[in-house]
Amino acid sequence: MIDKEIIKLWRQGLNKYKLAEMYKRRYNHRTRIIRSEMRNRHAGRYISNYEALAYIEKTILNYLRNQKM
Repeated sequence: MIDKEIIKLWRQGLNKYKLAEMYKRRYNHRTRIIRSEMRNRHAGRYISNYEALAYIEKTILNYLRNQKM
């Protein structure tokens, strides 16, 4: 999930908690796919709801700061 997609969904009305849940699900799914290969079985780590929410909030805050200028 890229930043533009996050901002688009946020502007459409999704709240930050729902966005964080979606972001976490996609991130952990990509990590699960990478870790399914034998040579990458210890690569990457899963993120929690708190970490996903922090990323979403940072993205929205940067967007709002750039809009004011």
